[in-house]
Amino acid sequence: MNIKLLVCPDCRAELKEEHLKLKCNSCNRIYELHNTIPLLYPNHFTGNEKQMNYLEHYKFDGEYYDYFEGRICKATEHDERRLRDYILSLIPKSASTVLDVGSGGAWLAKALQTKNVELFSFDISPNNISKALELYPFVKHHGIVGDALNPPFRNETFDCIISSEVIEHIVEPKLFIQKLLPLLKPGGKLIISTPYKEKIQYSICTHCNQPTPHNAHLHSFDEKKLKDLIDDNNVLFKNYIFGNKALHMLRTNFILQYLPFRLWMIFDSIANMILNKRGHIVCVYELNIKL
Repeated sequence: MNIKLLVCPDCRAELKEEHLKLKCNSCNRIYELHNTIPLLYPNHFTGNEKQMNYLEHYKFDGEYYDYFEGRICKATEHDERRLRDYILSLIPKSASTVLDVGSGGAWLAKALQTKNVELFSFDISPNNISKALELYPFVKHHGIVGDALNPPFRNETFDCIISSEVIEHIVEPKLFIQKLLPLLKPGGKLIISTPYKEKIQYSICTHCNQPTPHNAHLHSFDEKKLKDLIDDNNVLFKNYIFGNKALHMLRTNFILQYLPFRLWMIFDSIANMILNKRGHIVCVYELNIKL
């Protein structure tokens, strides 16, 4: 991996290799390498104490849960497959550099491993990145550990950035978008997916006795809320809403799983015209001029 694409997450200065570590040319901070994987955690956060807890939470989350484990429920597995098909259909064919933010179980690396694409899997968990590179060790697959609110990448590096089912977990979603957009090349696309109009459920935590959202989902989004995350008129916004919840609940996957993606899209659209119960939204933020 070309370290010239990486920057210090704290001061955004260039990094250099020094004694099998990375060192910031400006603030002199040293970053460790874990099996050649850069660990580029920020030294400080832009917000309050909640963000520090957020970092520790997802580092532990990546160690406790196996993001690479297959789904027991086949209906859920089919639902995730169609969501990923939708995202893949929106990646520009001309994209040569792609960033996967919150790469988790590395489904994108699996899908792109035979493509001529330079892919950067980026996650807060060293465990997830290590497994991703172990399972999908193609030459153009790189792994970086860090925080999406302090991304350690040079501006105007990527043709496409994908972040699937991440934004609902982020404490400050508007800051999340603001941090990612400058990393795109002019004309680049940021593709975000999240549950559509999710009704967030809570339970009482046995440790702190406070309400805790299920699946650690902090926000629910629709197309207006996602569009309102951008203030710049030079960023184009599109959205795609799909995935009929009734079909999912009725376990129709045993039939629909055999449909090609385009035919499934038609079937899904008809189902939502009959009973409007859409479950997913994918939005695209596109830079139409140089920021």
